[in-house]
Amino acid sequence: MLKMKHRISVLTEVDLSILRDMLAMFGEAFEDVPTYTRAQPDDAYLRDLLSGVSFVAVAALDGEKVVGGLAAYVLRKFEQARSEIYIYDLAVDAAHRRQGIATALIEELKRVARERGAYVIFVQADHVDAPAIALYTKLGVREDVLHFDIDPR
Repeated sequence: MLKMKHRISVLTEVDLSILRDMLAMFGEAFEDVPTYTRAQPDDAYLRDLLSGVSFVAVAALDGEKVVGGLAAYVLRKFEQARSEIYIYDLAVDAAHRRQGIATALIEELKRVARERGAYVIFVQADHVDAPAIALYTKLGVREDVLHFDIDPR
């Protein structure tokens, strides 16, 4: 169960420092610090991202420290007037895992999804990431699909 000391917050354009701390936490959690910290966008870019309707950032805070985070994109559909939300990144600091933080982040995203009229939230997991697969299996329906990266160059 989520401890009461953790606060779950949807970030807005005034939360740049929290977003930057979340990026640093992602780098540590994913063991890829350079990707998340070396070339971060400037404040104007991040403010624009956080104030728009196509991106959602949710942070779990222990006091002032970011201990979990979720970054998602809202994808407007063309075949019907509806949206779906793609969880791009979700991580919890190693010292705070197994406390319900990831579930709480997704529950908050579900609230945002309902508020924005999204009909589904989807996420990908690597075959070797057993904790992520267990979490997403608990919360949703599994679809086995193939993922391809296409180089635009």
